[in-house]
Amino acid sequence: MDTNNNLYTIIYATVMVIVVAVVLALASSLLKERQDRNVELERKQMVLRSVHLGTEIPENQDKNDFIEQEYAKYITDSSIIENGRELVLYVCKLEDNQKKYIIPLHGAGLWGPVWGYISLQDDFNTVSGAVFDHKSETPGLGAEITTPMFYNQFIDKQIFDNTGKYVSIRVVKGGAAPDSKHQVDAISGGTITSEAVEEMLRKNISEYLNFFKTNLQSAAETAKAEAEAKADATVNNQENN
Repeated sequence: MDTNNNLYTIIYATVMVIVVAVVLALASSLLKERQDRNVELERKQMVLRSVHLGTEIPENQDKNDFIEQEYAKYITDSSIIENGRELVLYVCKLEDNQKKYIIPLHGAGLWGPVWGYISLQDDFNTVSGAVFDHKSETPGLGAEITTPMFYNQFIDKQIFDNTGKYVSIRVVKGGAAPDSKHQVDAISGGTITSEAVEEMLRKNISEYLNFFKTNLQSAAETAKAEAEAKADATVNNQENN
């Protein structure tokens, strides 16, 4: 075939396009399993970090194996149904039987998605920990949401005020009020990302409020019944003596 012919050029280009497409499709297929595993490991690591686990990896152990083992040991994947929607809720059970409840967070930052996890103690009010990440926030500004200096501020904050009203946690430009249980400092120069984190927290946590109230009411009734039973037992012992 004449290599200078237009038909040859068209056939050659077509064959090359097909070959490249097949190679790329094959590479994508072969890498998909590994990519999915990496995404899953990142999720598990963030869930663990929200309850201060999975951070100290033994020198003689593979990082991925360690994350898988810690997750299997402490975390249970679960969900609740609210208004016909299934909401993911992770439960962490520590070795002292203390439980923490982990809520996944999703929002929109300045340049793209932001996300994270926030864990609450079993009073469904006090924050145990939080972690955040982003796709494309500005380095040195909005991207600072991934740093301990920012997310460690959330530890021991509370999402309800003293009257039981849901107030979430505000991310305050210019600095949180001293001793505030419901505010943290915003990122200097990262106002829009800080506001995105605040809105993400407010919106995502609010979806679980009915679950929190139901469980708190149930816990209060159980505690009351146990107190009454203990009081009755004390009276009976005194009468018998």
